[in-house]
Amino acid sequence: MTPPLPASALVGLAFDADLVRKYDGFGPRYTSYPTADRFTDAFGPEQLVSSLLGRRETASGPQPLSLYVHLPFCNTICYYCACNKVITKDHGRSAKYIRYLGREIGIVAGLIDAESPVRQLHWGGGTPTFLSTEEMTELTRLLRDHFRFAPDAECSIEIDPRKVTAETVVLLAELGFNRMSLGVQDFDPAVQQAVNRIQSEAETRLVLDAARANGFKSLNVDLIYGLPRQTVAGFAVTLDKIVEMAPDRIALYSYAHVPHLFKPQRRIAEADLPRPEDKLAILEQTIHRLTAAGYVYIGMDHFALGHDELALAQRRGTLQRNFQGYSTHGDCDLLAFGISAIGKAGATYSQNVRTLDEYYERLDRGVLPCFRGIELDADDRVRREVIGALMCGSKVDFAAISSAHGVEFNAYFATELDALAPLAADGLVEVGPESIVVTPRGRLLMRTVAMTFDRHLREQRERARYSRVI
Repeated sequence: MTPPLPASALVGLAFDADLVRKYDGFGPRYTSYPTADRFTDAFGPEQLVSSLLGRRETASGPQPLSLYVHLPFCNTICYYCACNKVITKDHGRSAKYIRYLGREIGIVAGLIDAESPVRQLHWGGGTPTFLSTEEMTELTRLLRDHFRFAPDAECSIEIDPRKVTAETVVLLAELGFNRMSLGVQDFDPAVQQAVNRIQSEAETRLVLDAARANGFKSLNVDLIYGLPRQTVAGFAVTLDKIVEMAPDRIALYSYAHVPHLFKPQRRIAEADLPRPEDKLAILEQTIHRLTAAGYVYIGMDHFALGHDELALAQRRGTLQRNFQGYSTHGDCDLLAFGISAIGKAGATYSQNVRTLDEYYERLDRGVLPCFRGIELDADDRVRREVIGALMCGSKVDFAAISSAHGVEFNAYFATELDALAPLAADGLVEVGPESIVVTPRGRLLMRTVAMTFDRHLREQRERARYSRVI
């Protein structure tokens, strides 16, 4: 039986506006290391096939899997969105896409051990519930025909509450889904109008209530701060409503306004964006409101109630991070299907082509749609573990890293330890003879700490483009 969370786990975050202003720059989110901008076209379908076959040949027994399916279709455009999506009302396009997903799933399944248990499944997008009942049923059949799902598999799906009925939630439960993530962003009508996403509180509550009634084990709500016309007072109202709904998890994302990269954002008037000091005030208010309501700061925008699996995994030291965010199953390789999807197999990462035409063309030739990736070397692997320890547990144990990778930590990372000195002086980290610990004041800036260990970033930083840290 897991003992209750200690009080320290509930107050492990301190908001320091001066530090946030000083260190708020651009940086990776570290859903992988090396990050996706380091992937190259030298890693293609042949290399992916080799890594999948190698996984089967070198494993001592069935190795657990996570599956991700990217479903890009949306009925309407949300102006803030930076996802790879296809805006359409034509369900003929999604029907074709499901057929081609079946081809990709069949190829990949034939390359791995058929006994490998699937412990996690996630449908993302886009709007996965754009699919019709028949399409969702068919995609579920394809996945379960080709893979062996563990009886207790975590199966999650991203939901747009505007497009989902109670009957849809019943269907999702029947298909095996037991976790759900709902987009909300902000309930303020002025903000919703500015980002072209009109969504009522009633619509959101209907889906949450239906999910609970149908046995969903974990419910997540996505919020965004920094949106146009957003105010401290207006977002406080949204927070009160969300806290009352009591989702198990809350993801609080910072809006990054980069209209030169994402066309829909050009419809947002920059004059409507909150001032930097107001955006910081919204963040500070949100942290205080959520922690007061019993949410634990997991890291990187994520909060969870104290009893949630993420909070418990963080306490046990088993929390992991992958392309879907924080996870309790870091031991799983990730097989990713659909356009732009990113997967992990052994010491490799791979990404699929980004457009439907490229996806269909490759699969018509019987070729996997991977267009870039990377094979990690020994240095990448040790740095991945260090960055993962920082992002998931806010602590790096020198002896553990040294033992696992055959390096002497202080000598191997002498440059990085020197670079941490100013961060330590500002109170972001405590560097001792045996460990690095991210302080409560530094936890909001853990990306900044992690960047210190990113060799690729240090070598090519002037060419990198990332979202802001805060």
